[in-house]
Amino acid sequence: MSKKRALIVCPGRGTYNASELGYLAIHHGGGGAPVAMLNNMRKALGQLTIGELDGAEKFSPSTHLRGDNASLLIYACAMADFAAIDRDRYEIVAVTGNSMGWYLALAAADVLDFAGGAQLVNNMGALMHSEGAGGQVVWSLVDDDWCIDAQRLSVVQDILAQANARSDLSVHVSIRLGGMIVFAADEPGLKWLMDVLPKEDRFPMRLSQHAAFHSEIVAPLIARAQAKNAPDNFGTSSVALIDGTGRVWNPSAFSRDALYEYTLGAQISRTYDFTRAVQVAAAEFAPDVIICLGPGSTLGAPIAQSLIQSGWKGLSGKKDFQARQLQEPLLISMGMSDQRSSAVARL
Repeated sequence: MSKKRALIVCPGRGTYNASELGYLAIHHGGGGAPVAMLNNMRKALGQLTIGELDGAEKFSPSTHLRGDNASLLIYACAMADFAAIDRDRYEIVAVTGNSMGWYLALAAADVLDFAGGAQLVNNMGALMHSEGAGGQVVWSLVDDDWCIDAQRLSVVQDILAQANARSDLSVHVSIRLGGMIVFAADEPGLKWLMDVLPKEDRFPMRLSQHAAFHSEIVAPLIARAQAKNAPDNFGTSSVALIDGTGRVWNPSAFSRDALYEYTLGAQISRTYDFTRAVQVAAAEFAPDVIICLGPGSTLGAPIAQSLIQSGWKGLSGKKDFQARQLQEPLLISMGMSDQRSSAVARL
């Protein structure tokens, strides 16, 4: 039987929540030697270990959602899932990720080894927690069938124009996330956004313990990020990478220095276009299936919405996507127990 071509999507912050507590213990027996290595690294830094976080009796938002804890916890879960993918059934043709997921993608594509990826993720999580300014607000752009609503898109354009004309606040597009827009803002901008954005269901939603990622608000941290993360850890990739601009970094066909400069430069201070990353990856590498690593399953809808926007494989909306998922899944979310069995190696 021929292998299926698979695009791998790595998760970012906000994917390890109360329902994910014990993820490593449940799905990976605690994580074995790789997690033991992470535990030792964290102990040496005086941080809570991954084992302590994943094995806690109760989920604590004030602990588990902190950037200096959440980042490496998500890394451990996602990399364990990546290692568990059945290579006899799937040929991995490309890797991308959302926001912090870009760092995970670098590790999955072998640009960074496991220890190097862990160091980058832990350093950046700690830096953003201790020195990151501002925050993020999420708002929906789609209708009930996951298609872009032109009126909502117009609202976003008007809000950005208003914010750009003001000197008392700072508001930017942080992430284009399928059917959602993530704003980055300073404190005055966050308060203003929560007042002016139309209220519907759970939106607008301010993200807990998130800085103003992917905006000029955190640009002052670039020098600190580069000082903490040496370019020597970066190597060549074993598989194609698609970054937050939609650029493809093909194996052995890019400058290591350019990749480092993007990762610890523009990737920090400029909009992360996850929508475009998914669309380019799907169009350029023609995967049979998209596998989203755990923990959590919150990226499932943004991935599907991105594909609907580009009409990938003729997708026209949420109902169409759900119908195809029942026939032969286009998307496998390893954070969902009923789907991960389709991706992991059979014992």
